[in-house]
Amino acid sequence: MDLEKLSQKILEISSLASKAIMSIYDKEDINIVNKEDGSPVTEADLQSNSIICQGLTDIELNIPILSEEGININYSERLNWEYFWLIDPLDGTKEFIKKNGEF
Repeated sequence: MDLEKLSQKILEISSLASKAIMSIYDKEDINIVNKEDGSPVTEADLQSNSIICQGLTDIELNIPILSEEGININYSERLNWEYFWLIDPLDGTKEFIKKNGEF
């Protein structure tokens, strides 16, 4: 896949994830749970993560994905990765929850 096609595909994935985030942002009640470290995660984080990870997997470049909301991949495995996708599916979850627009 050439760089222009890859860039277009990534923009499409980002747009789909953004639309999912905003559809949840507009809801009156947002489902929120706390992760083991006490930080919040919302249904928007999880839906965005799913859309992004599936979209990147569908590109079929065989590049591993490391995501804040994904599975915990042991460092011994990641150590040998030359390239990887680094994903934060919704940056600013606390601001998202406050609905202050700063996410």
